[in-house]
Amino acid sequence: MASVTPNLAILGGPPRFGRKLYVGAPNIGSRQALLARIEDVLDKRWLTNNGQYVQAFERRIRDHTDVRHCIAVTNATVGLQLVIRALGLSGEVILPSFTFVATAHALQWVGIRPVFCDIDPVTHTMDPDLVEDLITPATTGIMGVHLWGRPCAPARLSALAQRHGLELIFDAAHAFGCAARNKMLGAFGRAEVFSFHATKFINSLEGGAIVTNDDALADKLRSMINFGFSGIDTVSCLGTNAKMNEFSACVGLTSLDAMGEIRARNQQNYFAYQRGLAHIAGIKVLAYDSRDRSNYHYIVVEIDELAAGLSRDEIVAALWADNVHVRRYFHPGCHMMEPYRTSDPNVGARLPNTNSVCARVMLLPNGTTVSLDDVQSCCQLIEDIIARRLHVRSALSGHPRTTIKNIAVSEIRLPEAV
Repeated sequence: MASVTPNLAILGGPPRFGRKLYVGAPNIGSRQALLARIEDVLDKRWLTNNGQYVQAFERRIRDHTDVRHCIAVTNATVGLQLVIRALGLSGEVILPSFTFVATAHALQWVGIRPVFCDIDPVTHTMDPDLVEDLITPATTGIMGVHLWGRPCAPARLSALAQRHGLELIFDAAHAFGCAARNKMLGAFGRAEVFSFHATKFINSLEGGAIVTNDDALADKLRSMINFGFSGIDTVSCLGTNAKMNEFSACVGLTSLDAMGEIRARNQQNYFAYQRGLAHIAGIKVLAYDSRDRSNYHYIVVEIDELAAGLSRDEIVAALWADNVHVRRYFHPGCHMMEPYRTSDPNVGARLPNTNSVCARVMLLPNGTTVSLDDVQSCCQLIEDIIARRLHVRSALSGHPRTTIKNIAVSEIRLPEAV
């Protein structure tokens, strides 16, 4: 093989980036505003138990999503579990496998069997046309997932749920600040659950929120997040401790203050990636529907191995070597993870679109820590990797320790959390 200039780290050159670029690096907002809020919390010595900052955070979320109730919680996984219990779901609930595993775990954790439905290969969200065939006498609900902030056919799923007498809830972990046409996500189904984990568009360090227009459900959830208390000495239902603390609410409010700036940076980067990657064979940036509103938090790329000459995993390994820590969300799909892989080993046969998308999707760095120069350098790096595909493939096959499967666990930040 002819010699090649080692301007890729995977070929022996120095990393293109001196620092590591991550998918979902936290957006911080104004440190001064955040520290002022935290100082006020310390001065008042009200650290938790529905303090003023949690109440203010809930009002801001409620007003932004145009719903009647917002219940802030410790994280969105617990939020989903609370909604599932509050609605009395049992038996089976239908959901996509192409989601973060916490969506399925929230059901399994409370003794409900997740029934995985295939996705639309274009939108990556659950295909409503396939849901009806999965309904059985044991089905009590449908859980849609607004993946990448793209709405998961809320009107069609609502009509389907009503026709079959099923509860409909949404995992809206990706979807704060997004809308289906002119209606903000958060107002669909019986309830929706947002994530404000550190990796999200808006964050509260750890945290989440349940939003609903159902007055009785909101009252029940408020009791459930506080051990079931409905008065000072009265416990009226089974509950747990799922309250958001004041420090998390301070971070959330500061993040909300910066929401316009964060969204503008995300959108700027998104269109820069679109322009920078448009001419590269085998690389396609997932488009957002201009009729909907997006937070542009996720830069989703599909890799066509035949056209690119490299698989998604080979490109990921090469990018990691150059300190661009792209991610393979949501590889390999919930149905290929435990305990689901063991409990239903043949489910993959009915999920061809999920399997295909899991093998070709790659997420690129975005957010306020990523500049336009970073985006342009990432695009050039991907172009260089594709241009040297034979050398890259040879390097990976000759050095298996550099492949994505063998990246050290210490090098991987915790995955997308809900």
